[in-house]
Amino acid sequence: MKIISYNVNGIRAALRKGFLDWLQIANPDVICIQETKANKDQVDVEAIEKAGYPYHYWFSANKKGYSGVAIFSKHKPNHVEYGTGIDYMDFEGRNIRVDFDSVSIMSLYLPSGTNLARLEHKFTFMADFQKYIDTLKKEIPNLVICGDYNICHQAIDIHDPVRNKNVSGFLPVEREWLDNFMKRGFIDSFRFFNQEPHNYTWWSYRANARNNNKGWRIDYNLVSETLKENLKRAVILPEAKHSDHCPLLVELEFPQ
Repeated sequence: MKIISYNVNGIRAALRKGFLDWLQIANPDVICIQETKANKDQVDVEAIEKAGYPYHYWFSANKKGYSGVAIFSKHKPNHVEYGTGIDYMDFEGRNIRVDFDSVSIMSLYLPSGTNLARLEHKFTFMADFQKYIDTLKKEIPNLVICGDYNICHQAIDIHDPVRNKNVSGFLPVEREWLDNFMKRGFIDSFRFFNQEPHNYTWWSYRANARNNNKGWRIDYNLVSETLKENLKRAVILPEAKHSDHCPLLVELEFPQ
């Protein structure tokens, strides 16, 4: 099973930039989208279905043109869970999950801490999300949480760790939370296969950052430790340029 996570920074803009042509070439079984910035009725879903994804599920924010997550799948899931049941998370359309026989796949868009108020909101979200996942894992042990976490885990995951040490996304408290989250039962699938530096998933639009590869790795496919033996490969796909983020892929292998 090939799974891709992609913060598209606006699905309608990505579609205009050739997203569906790219998707057909990448050919994942499931793609988790973040920051759709659209409701389902604002998108050409027929084109998505023609591209090979007849099953598409959308969870948009109450506020128009903001946040939002979606999952497109080649295969029909057993169940779709819209949101977490935590109201302030769900108002912003930050979580959707599809359940299959062997694995459940979640698309997550964790808030950024763009100012002091949003940073406090992010910390509250992080704490509540940890509790939510701790409970969920008891029911669904085989979980893949794909998404934009808006946090760099380690110094290797950011182009300038020294000058960014006091910037949200690389604050010690954020990094500690992500570290503890992983230690409570998840594998960073990319780092499971690749320990090389200079691998990023987001670049600022300023100062030619992407061409100079001055980026941050803030997007992850976190895989339950119960699926460790099923991990086949995990890669970042920086050649896809429909967004300020790029997609990342994890492939799981299940016995027939």
